[in-house]
Amino acid sequence: MPTILEIPEVAGLDGRRNLIRIPPELDVPLTDRVRQILDTAEFRRLARVSQLGLVSLVYPAAHHTRFEHSLGVYRLALLFLKRLAYDERFVRLVRPEDAELFIVTALLHDLGHWPFCHPIEDLHLPSVPSHQLFANSFLLESEIADTLRQDWGIHPRDVVNLLSEKADDPTSRILASMLSGPIDIDKMDYLFRDSLHAGVPYGRNFDQPRLIGSLCLNEPGDGLAITDKGKTAAEMLVFSRYVMFSEVYWHHGVRAATAMLQRAFYILHHNLDLDALFRLEENAMIDELRRAAGDGPAGDLLRGLFGPKRQLYKRVAQYSLFEQRDIYGMLARKPYPWLAACAEQFAGLASTALGRVVAPHEILFDAPPMSREVEIDVDVYFPKEARYRPLDQVSPVVRTLAQEQFDDYVKRVRIFAHPRIAAELRQLSKLSDLVRKAVELMRD
Repeated sequence: MPTILEIPEVAGLDGRRNLIRIPPELDVPLTDRVRQILDTAEFRRLARVSQLGLVSLVYPAAHHTRFEHSLGVYRLALLFLKRLAYDERFVRLVRPEDAELFIVTALLHDLGHWPFCHPIEDLHLPSVPSHQLFANSFLLESEIADTLRQDWGIHPRDVVNLLSEKADDPTSRILASMLSGPIDIDKMDYLFRDSLHAGVPYGRNFDQPRLIGSLCLNEPGDGLAITDKGKTAAEMLVFSRYVMFSEVYWHHGVRAATAMLQRAFYILHHNLDLDALFRLEENAMIDELRRAAGDGPAGDLLRGLFGPKRQLYKRVAQYSLFEQRDIYGMLARKPYPWLAACAEQFAGLASTALGRVVAPHEILFDAPPMSREVEIDVDVYFPKEARYRPLDQVSPVVRTLAQEQFDDYVKRVRIFAHPRIAAELRQLSKLSDLVRKAVELMRD
């Protein structure tokens, strides 16, 4: 068995043959067994699923795909392994065959994503599976499964277990932390790539090579840490993530579009074959949703998103920890069915206040979902002292973001309304009182 550095894909980082180019001028090494995965129908589907979905309605160049992102994550997996192959503790725990499992899992980590996956998952509807669970059929019952067995000598179930973070030994925990942890390959690629295509600098303002060069194992030896040389790069990664959520992922226009899609899906989901729907590429899924919606309320919402004329709902109010904290507390992290019902109560009250009918679907309450973003919590190793310290203990930037809950500052509660009534609603002197009244009605 070759060493980690001799694995063909890792060795390919230093070669000049069999490369594929992805933005921004990055060469990704390919081997025959990687190509076999890339050319399967299940993986090619990701080339027709956008990474950011509705973000392109606000940032028009953000049309990159999950296929491109998967190649970026795969490349970072190789760079992580190349660096950690010089770490004696890592090499003792992670055998070359473990490293190969990590490589294919990195390449396949997004296989279960369907179009607009995260906004739909945030609804927490019982009929909607997690994308990790949905990936199982692609991994266990497809051409990919055959390729994993024949070309890699890997059982597809091992990929499923690593993706589901079922880590019950130090080696598995190390690999899982590299895939999804404080400093992981997914986060490092999506922040950089989303920022690049959105045309903003925020997600690229961290030193990726410096951060990778500082990787080491934590004190227990079951996860990643960084040396003190990577401290500043890690701080910038934390801040990049904070600003990308504030300025891109939770931009008010993006959230207006997201709220429209979520309400339309919520109206329709009982009448949809979700297993079939989630296997479709993006344009086909949009067509199926619009067919199912017809001329009803969901059709109005979807037409504003995907019709010939963009018509996003308008923001009429927003609330946060520093903008009417009481209302923020009433609405943040409520179950989506409750939130939709509360918006309908508000629509009734608004009808009375405006003296004309406001349809229930013309008011949308958008609030932080029930699950919070995972905070970045990584240890820093100081070689001169032979001591590990948590990053938030040695960094005022990270400490501030850790002590003041990340989500509460980048994810605001917002009320969106159809453009035909938005201006009138903004002029209501007691708009916030109507929100409080709607919440009270939900308690009756």
